[in-house]
Amino acid sequence: MPVGGTNAGGGTGAGTRRRIVILGAAGRDFHNFNVVYRGDPSTEVVAFTAAQIPGIANRRFPPELAGAQYPDGIPIEDESELEALCRKHSVDEVVFSYSDVPHAHVMHLGSRALACGADFCLLGPRRTMLASTLPVVSITAVRTGCGKSPLARWLSRRLRERGLRVAVLRHPMPYGDLLSARMQRFGSLADLEAAGVTAEEREEYEPHIAAGNVVFAGVDYAEILRRAELEAQLIIWDGGNNDFSFIRPDLQITVVDALRPRQVATHHPGEAVARMAEIAVINKVDAASQVDIGVAEHEVRALNPTAIVTYAASPVKLDDADAVRGRRVLVVEDGPTITHGGMSTGAGYQAAHAVDAEIIDPRCSATPQLLEVFRKYPHIGAVLPAMGYSESQRHALEQTINDAEADVVVSGTPIDLGRLVSINKPIVRARYEFVEVGHPSLSSFVDDFIARYEANEGRS
Repeated sequence: MPVGGTNAGGGTGAGTRRRIVILGAAGRDFHNFNVVYRGDPSTEVVAFTAAQIPGIANRRFPPELAGAQYPDGIPIEDESELEALCRKHSVDEVVFSYSDVPHAHVMHLGSRALACGADFCLLGPRRTMLASTLPVVSITAVRTGCGKSPLARWLSRRLRERGLRVAVLRHPMPYGDLLSARMQRFGSLADLEAAGVTAEEREEYEPHIAAGNVVFAGVDYAEILRRAELEAQLIIWDGGNNDFSFIRPDLQITVVDALRPRQVATHHPGEAVARMAEIAVINKVDAASQVDIGVAEHEVRALNPTAIVTYAASPVKLDDADAVRGRRVLVVEDGPTITHGGMSTGAGYQAAHAVDAEIIDPRCSATPQLLEVFRKYPHIGAVLPAMGYSESQRHALEQTINDAEADVVVSGTPIDLGRLVSINKPIVRARYEFVEVGHPSLSSFVDDFIARYEANEGRS
C-alpha cells in the first residue's frame, strides 16, 4: 500500500470533507478551529492533539463550542498518537497550532505528518486575526519569559493616565472546563477564585488585576473581543509564549530578551513576530552584558531592518531583603518561563543571589511528580517552577516546599504563592516591573499612537 493509505496522492474524493488534525496545547489550536474550520462544510476536524501542558489530553472539545457539525464534540488526544490518528481517520491535513518551540520541532512534526501521507500546514495572521472596532496594541515576544506582561501593565497605566478605558486580552489558557471558559472576564481576585483557575493562569491574570486592569480570556475570541469592546476604548493584546496576536494590531510591539540574545530567530513563531514588529523592545538590559545587548540588536536588525529598536530593564526587588540575606533559601519561579521557556533560573534566583543567600536545590525535597518535571526539563537550575496545572500538582508543589531544608522561600512567580498553597516557611516576593532605558523611548512612540487615535476620534 502507498504511504498514507487510501488517500495517498489522491486527497479526498468528490463530495467528501477534508479530514484534519490540529496539533495544539489548549490555546492557539482552539482559536484556529474557531476562525477557520468551525462551520466549514468542506472540512472535518477529527481530533485535536495536546502537548506542553500536562493533563490537557483525553478531554473533548465540547459540542456547544464545536458547532452543529460535531454533535459529539471533538476528541483531544496526546500528540504521541498523531500517526495512529492519521491512519485511523485517513487524515488529509495536519495543522500545527502552538508556540515557543524550536524550528526543528515544527518540522519533525511535519515529517511525521508527511510520512503518513498528510499535508502539513501553518495558519498565518491574515486567516486567524480578528478585526476590532477599537485601536489595538499587540505585545508579543520572541520567547516565553521576555517580559511581555510587565510591559503590558506599564502600557495600561500610561493609557489610563491619559483617560482611556483599557481592556487587556490575554492569550488563552483554558486548561479546565472548556465550556465554562468560553468567555472569561476577570476584574477581581474573587473572579479568579470563582473560576478555579490554575497557578499558570494566576501568574498572568493576578498582576493585571492588581494593576487595575480588567482581563478577558477564554476559548471563543470573537465573543471575548465583542465583550471587551463594550467596556473599553482601546485593546491591549498581552500575548502568550511567543505567539502572534489573535487580534489585528494597529501597533505591534515585540519584546526581545537580552539574556537570550541569540534566540531571536530560533523558535516558532518568535521569528515571525520579530519580523512583524513595528517596535522591538530589547528587555533586561540591566542584567545583560553590553556584548549580549549588541548581539540582540544585531539579530533584530538582521531580521527586521525597519523596526524601531528601544531598550528596557526589569529590575528585581525583594519585598524584604534582610529576611533573605545570608539565609538558606528555596526559590520558586514562574512555571512556563522555566519549563518550556528554557530559562534555567529567573527573577527569584537573581534576587536571592544578589543578597548572598544560600540557595537550596529543590530536587532534594521534590516529590516524584515534580522530579518528573526536572527530568523532562533538564536545563532547570536550582529553582522550583511553580507547577499548578492540577490539584495534584499544587499538592506536590506544597509538599516539596514544606519538606525543603530552607529558612525562607523567595517567590519569583508573579502570583501570591501563599494564596495558592499552604507553606510552613515565610515567603518573600521578588517583584519586577518594566522600566524604559535610553533613547528612543517606547513612551514617545506610544504617545504618538495615542495622539493619532485621539485625532481620529475627534474627526469621527
